[in-house]
Amino acid sequence: MASQEVLSQTTRLASSSALLQVLFRVVTFGLNAFTLRYLSRELIGVVNVRLTLLYSTVVFLAREAFRRACLSGTTKRNWTKTINLLWLTVPLGVFWSIFLGLVWLHLLEVPDPSVVPHYQAGVVAFGLSAIIELLGEPFWVLAQAHLFVRLKVIAESLSVVSKCILTVILVVLYPQWGLYIFSLAQLLYVSVLVMCYVIYFVMFLGSPEATKKSFPVARMTALLPNLVEDETFVNWKEARLTWSFFKQSFLKQILTEGERYVMTFLNVLNFGDQGVYDIVNNLGSLVARFIFLPIEESFYVFFAKVLERGKNVKDQKQDDIAMAANVLELLLKLVLLIGLTITVFGYAYSQLALDIYGGSMLSAGTGPDLLRCYSLYVLFLAINGVTECFTFALMCKEEVDRYNFVMLALSFTFLCISYFLTHWHGSIGFILANCFNMGIRIAHSIHYIYDYFKESTYRPLTGLLPSPFLLLVYIVSGVITGFSEVFFCCDKGWMARLMHISMGALCFAATIITMFCTETKLIHFVRSQFLSRYMKKGT
Repeated sequence: MASQEVLSQTTRLASSSALLQVLFRVVTFGLNAFTLRYLSRELIGVVNVRLTLLYSTVVFLAREAFRRACLSGTTKRNWTKTINLLWLTVPLGVFWSIFLGLVWLHLLEVPDPSVVPHYQAGVVAFGLSAIIELLGEPFWVLAQAHLFVRLKVIAESLSVVSKCILTVILVVLYPQWGLYIFSLAQLLYVSVLVMCYVIYFVMFLGSPEATKKSFPVARMTALLPNLVEDETFVNWKEARLTWSFFKQSFLKQILTEGERYVMTFLNVLNFGDQGVYDIVNNLGSLVARFIFLPIEESFYVFFAKVLERGKNVKDQKQDDIAMAANVLELLLKLVLLIGLTITVFGYAYSQLALDIYGGSMLSAGTGPDLLRCYSLYVLFLAINGVTECFTFALMCKEEVDRYNFVMLALSFTFLCISYFLTHWHGSIGFILANCFNMGIRIAHSIHYIYDYFKESTYRPLTGLLPSPFLLLVYIVSGVITGFSEVFFCCDKGWMARLMHISMGALCFAATIITMFCTETKLIHFVRSQFLSRYMKKGT
């Protein structure tokens, strides 16, 4: 597959993912805001921190390493061996589900049954949901490797909407069910997700479209574990790479969900405070899920396909190096400007957003300060996502193993800093520790990228340097909206709030206009790659 075609399909995947996720997440955003009026902070804390951590830990440990290893390289491979390897995620998920489920039931603090009923059933249901989701892993990797644009997003969106609708119905009709509500909703979510993939491949395999694309799998039975005559059951090169990524994924999970592990195992916050923190965290991470994650996942595939893992810049095809360097530079610029916009405008509009979304339960107390800090953290998330997706796509096995030691030291440091900062500054300490963690990871990735390109003429890291005039507009916008919040928000009535929103809209418009004038190369990239298919549809 030519590099330009890979780039075109990758940007199509990323833009489709982002746009469709926004559409469906708007629906779930409203449904979640509705259910907040019916639930206690303690119940939210147990579901969104304790039980969701169990589910995400099982799923991450069981599949993350397999995904990274099996998505490396080209699609021309022995897919029977790759699929065999991917099915190992299921027994691995069963092991982690049982082991961690016992920890959650017998070693951690159990919530008060009068406040949060049916905790044991919740642990079992969330552990089971992780195993069900892993049954769809071979389908997910096959779809992602062949850049199926809509399948992933539609499957995830339908499952999320189904989960939210069921939650709203049960919360309104049977609020006394407690964790039974969220257990049933979680099981529905993973069941819909897996069924979407299964139904798609049942219809796709053997179809004229599959034949035209020379799809490597012809029958559904080929997606089950199969023995290869006179050959090994799995590709041992992929298996060894998986083991390297597994050691790294264990540490990455601690870094990604570190604050939840500290909350869960060290009891630094009560369940009510955990609930408020999680709601703010979910609000703050909306852009990360809508935009940064689709970009990171899609362009990891792009870099892994265009450049060969483990080869230095001189041994790669120079046309591919030129394209990869240009794309990396523009991606860095894109996510940097998105992150700066959120940081600048998020500071002055955090309290208003929380008051509209959840009322005084969120806008009073530490909620606004939490969201302001998270606005800064989004900037770190933006840069780290792109730099790491390039780094992980190019690292050879030995480099991955060396990086594991860096992650080990970083994990220990992060947990210590989280613990002490939380005692010093409450839940805000978690976000400050995350900023430190992301800063170190960004520094490592930037160092890798600099070393990789230093023997070439390409300098993609210049994407991290915005136009000085645009930077000045950001500073002025931050000052104006900050004063606007002091004078107009948020206890002076709706007219004052509208004035505050109007000031922000004017500053935002000025920022966007400046961006169009100063970052012409980036605007052309976004128009030609991300928006071209939608502009063509409209003409």
